[in-house]
Amino acid sequence: MTKSNDTYAVVRCGGQQYKVSAGDTIVVDRVDAEEGKSITLDALAVNDGKGIYDADAAKHAKVKATVSEHLLGEKIKVFTYKPKSTFKKTKGHRSRLTKLTIDSITLKGTRE
Repeated sequence: MTKSNDTYAVVRCGGQQYKVSAGDTIVVDRVDAEEGKSITLDALAVNDGKGIYDADAAKHAKVKATVSEHLLGEKIKVFTYKPKSTFKKTKGHRSRLTKLTIDSITLKGTRE
């Protein structure tokens, strides 16, 4: 986890938000990139140890991550039935996930 004075960023990926710092590994919904490729994530807020930058200042921030691997989540069983009848149905689902390793967080410009 991050320490209180480390540089960290809040990023958005797949409709969810994650608090990350350099060297962290996160598992997100499938990203359309090959394994080993580098991607840039949208930063919503950045803390550089001196202060917190909001979304306006963080739009200049770059959070670079590398796609470590693509994997499948745990199997989820979905059971539906209708009472007072013999209708029963069981389905399964496995989420397609991507493991990302955060390489760097850079913030261009200075705080105003």
